[in-house]
Amino acid sequence: MYHDKHFQKDSHFALIAFNHEQIKQSTSSGYLLAESPKFNNISKRLMDVDVEVLSHLIQRMEDGERVKPETDEESLGFQLIKDLDHVSGRVQGSTTTKKYMRNEIWSLISFIGAPSWFITFSPADNMHPISLYFADTKERFSPLLREYDERYKLIANNPVA
Repeated sequence: MYHDKHFQKDSHFALIAFNHEQIKQSTSSGYLLAESPKFNNISKRLMDVDVEVLSHLIQRMEDGERVKPETDEESLGFQLIKDLDHVSGRVQGSTTTKKYMRNEIWSLISFIGAPSWFITFSPADNMHPISLYFADTKERFSPLLREYDERYKLIANNPVA
């Protein structure tokens, strides 16, 4: 953490850092896939796929139709989508990762049963002294009694805190 917290106060830093993390994860996942013995088959599928058939499949899916492959070209397109899902399965925030988490939740519900009650804790950052310390530029921690507006502005100007 820097003394002046200039990265924390940058409103775009969290988004850019997350994007870099996603790029790193997708590159690593693609590299691992390229090292696997399946690489030649996947690259052949990429070269052989008919773009018009793939566009037609995408259009049918966007229209909400339940799509099953009817021809060999459509099967090749679905296999290509599976290959891309395999790469994006290691990338945080991707639709494939969300699908994996959703499947895991349903598996847990099926194995353990549905939760019967929930507890949600929602602490207010502008009331917590540690959040206020992280939002402030002072290096020494001393829990000060601040006005509501000052606390609110400190937290609003530093989303990381």
